Amino acid sequence: MLIDLAPAPVRARLTFPYVVAAVAFAGYATWSLQRLRTFDASGFDLGIFEQAVRSYAHGHWPVSDLLGPGAPTLGDHFHPILALLAPFYLLWPSPACLLVAQAFLFALSAVPVTRCASRVLGARRGAVVAAGYVLSWGLLSAVNFDFHEVCFAVPMVAFAAEHLLRERWRAAVWCALPLVLVKEDLPMTLAAVGVVLVLNRQRRLGWAVVVFGVATSLLLVTVVLPALNPAGAYAHGGGFNPFGGSIVKVSMLLALVAPTAFTALRSPLLLLAVPTLLWRLVSANDRYWGMGYHYSAVLMPIVFLAAADGVRRFDRQWLLPACALVAGLASLGLQAAHLTSGVWTPSQRTGIDAVLARIPDGADVMASNRLAPRLTSRCTVLFFDGVSTARPEWVVVAKPEQSWPTTLATKALALEELKSTGYLRVEETDSVVLLHRA
Repeated sequence: MLIDLAPAPVRARLTFPYVVAAVAFAGYATWSLQRLRTFDASGFDLGIFEQAVRSYAHGHWPVSDLLGPGAPTLGDHFHPILALLAPFYLLWPSPACLLVAQAFLFALSAVPVTRCASRVLGARRGAVVAAGYVLSWGLLSAVNFDFHEVCFAVPMVAFAAEHLLRERWRAAVWCALPLVLVKEDLPMTLAAVGVVLVLNRQRRLGWAVVVFGVATSLLLVTVVLPALNPAGAYAHGGGFNPFGGSIVKVSMLLALVAPTAFTALRSPLLLLAVPTLLWRLVSANDRYWGMGYHYSAVLMPIVFLAAADGVRRFDRQWLLPACALVAGLASLGLQAAHLTSGVWTPSQRTGIDAVLARIPDGADVMASNRLAPRLTSRCTVLFFDGVSTARPEWVVVAKPEQSWPTTLATKALALEELKSTGYLRVEETDSVVLLHRA
């Protein structure tokens, strides 16, 4: 599995991966901030995570009122690593802080991928593979859907995999160890690192890592999360459906390895992807089966670094950069189609911001999904879903409203009921309505 570093020129070896990461960071950050500017970002999930980080920043237990009034976020998913963002959020109290941090973490993962690809394939082909990685559908899909804690895991897994390829066994474990603080399923990925160690005759260290990873994940899911959840149960059990959505699942698996010309299948490093794939494929939640959202981001560095290992035993090495680039460009085209000017025109967006500015800092607000991130940095924000019985001081609803998670009719009825039960219409335009409790 050892990747020889000698052939690459010293200066290129040191600088080029960071150039790739810098370009990726600029692209990811610009993309994310554009979504925020055009109201394409959402309360679910950017607003939820901002409320959690805001809690940490002010020295409180992390809660998110968008999940429910005073809902503890550590009872939803186990992600105490979010506390690392608190100092940055104090300096820049905005949802943009989280989006830029995510862009940095995703971009950082390009360093080990670029480094390994360049040393195996040479500078030019390695650069093409690096471009394919930066544009890979798993990363762009995550960038195109708000902020998620998994952004911390992506560089951890990337550097751990690189150390495994270079047979730096303990360094790989240290890079993967913080996964236990990112999300409750990721200790199983740490356990997979232990399996790779065992296969490479590092049995004592490997089995210790396997046992620790499995035990930690079981402890979090069966004890810690139920104890922190007000309902006393793991919030994302959701049942099993291993045989449903077969076409969607197979399509996702093919899309995962096809950009590497299937060379990733030749490397035992691909075992690191098994835990994430397993829980997704057996779940009854059909959102986990496909290529959307953020669920595949952590798989991208695994697949591309496994390809860097597997391609050494592949005769037609030019296929890897060719497939990676074509797949990356296709991913960019598909995801860019969602990066529009938003639901509203620039003048409508200006008008919405003017309406939202009428809500004072520190107020209790019930807000539509697309409006929530504009308020979570300075208000206590609840989610307007059409069924909540909360009676906050302010209510602000987008026009047009989203049908998720209830119907448009349900939300319209709820809005009319608010108007007739003590809420006064402060302002209403063709894009937003603002109510205040009398």
